[in-house]
Amino acid sequence: MTEKQGVILYGPPASGKDTVTTALSGLDSRYAQFARLKVGTGKSAGYRMGTTDQLRELEAVGDVVYANARYGNTYVIDAPGLDAAFEAGVPVVHLGQVDGIRALVDGYPADWLVVMLWCPREVTEHRSVGRGDSDTAARLVAWDATREDLDAHPGMNWDLTVNTTASAPQDAARLIDQLLVQRAGAAPA
Repeated sequence: MTEKQGVILYGPPASGKDTVTTALSGLDSRYAQFARLKVGTGKSAGYRMGTTDQLRELEAVGDVVYANARYGNTYVIDAPGLDAAFEAGVPVVHLGQVDGIRALVDGYPADWLVVMLWCPREVTEHRSVGRGDSDTAARLVAWDATREDLDAHPGMNWDLTVNTTASAPQDAARLIDQLLVQRAGAAPA
């Protein structure tokens, strides 16, 4: 049996996580963005909206792999959600915190490909304004927090690093797919 494979895309806001995930899905329909449980308000697309009670229930049985608060909401990676995502294919998890990557890699057994997507702060601002975000200022604060996060974890090992100002999303998707195929082929039978 092949080990479960998943992709973690790390990067600041507007670094291309959604765009690269769309390119991966276009390359192979098995790739799908992991819909985190979101407890709060605002954008619901791409999330499973949940309640504080649901979060407490997950916490009570140890099914919260990682949770973080940002933009006034709580975003949760939960074991039941990951189980369902792996049954459906290859989940692509979006993260902006190294602690989240470590919690996921250490807390949920799978072959995780860890990819850093990067763009300069001014590119985040330009992309955020260009797509009509109403919270660009908060996204720039998050960009700064991502930079600080990287500085605080200088030994972080990435399977792949992509500068999204220099690489097309389709090229990044092909590289990610090739790395996963190579890793699957290198695994003992």
